[in-house]
Amino acid sequence: MRLMLDSFWRAVAYCLMPRVMLLSLLPLLMLLVVALSWGYFFWQSTQDWVRDVLASWQLLQGMLDWMQAHGAADLQSVMVPLVVIFSVTPLLVVMTLLAVSLMMGPALLDLVVQRRFQHLALKHGGSALSSLVWTVGSTLAALLAMVITLPLWLVPPLMFVIPPLIWGWLSYRVMVFDALAVHASRDERMALGRSHRGWLLLMGVITGYMGALPSVVWASGALFAAAFVVLVPLAIWIYAVVFAFTALWFTHYSLAALESLRAQSDSVVVGAAVDLPALASGDEQHLPPPPP
Repeated sequence: MRLMLDSFWRAVAYCLMPRVMLLSLLPLLMLLVVALSWGYFFWQSTQDWVRDVLASWQLLQGMLDWMQAHGAADLQSVMVPLVVIFSVTPLLVVMTLLAVSLMMGPALLDLVVQRRFQHLALKHGGSALSSLVWTVGSTLAALLAMVITLPLWLVPPLMFVIPPLIWGWLSYRVMVFDALAVHASRDERMALGRSHRGWLLLMGVITGYMGALPSVVWASGALFAAAFVVLVPLAIWIYAVVFAFTALWFTHYSLAALESLRAQSDSVVVGAAVDLPALASGDEQHLPPPPP
């Protein structure tokens, strides 16, 4: 708990640095083009498709008709944009995670290392290729989980539970690997994964919920349509900042845990070599003096 909280506040402080704020604009430039293009070409057609799907679901349509008859007028006109928004949001989140990992991750890792962990030896337990394979594989697994669980998102409570869990798992997998790839050996990375898995997964779930917060910016369908040009860049920039914070939090935690692991394993004082024959014979005169 202490390590998690310490890393949390350090990540918050680093996010306020001008360098990090500027780095957060890089994914924005790339994702802005994607989001605006999708909104321009597919926003209305996507709403029409969702409206047809909801209309074909007899049970849900009956519930909507009953609620509209009892005062919830135009409920479907509000629900359709919300379903579209909450369906598209995970894709934007995944794309932002990839952008942060590929564009911001190395710079943020270097920033933390230069300020706190220059003394850590480099054991190169992972390469750039293995990091890319790990990130792509984890992302594909998360996308598959999203597709499989997508029907459950139409149930209101699960809509706010399943996506953060998936995003949190993905953040945990990608961020920890990237943070330890250069400094930790494979055995050290596996040991840290086993001993800290619970806390790392909790951090992933917390950041998963944080990644869902910008969806509030898009919560009103009418407002989204009227202020599309303003809200989409704002939401994507918030995503970039959230994931920059996520990368910093996992980097501080992972490297501090690695530092602690090496400190615990370094229980033998390295000094002059001991004359084994003298030690076996009990001749203490030939033994080196104890370290000061």
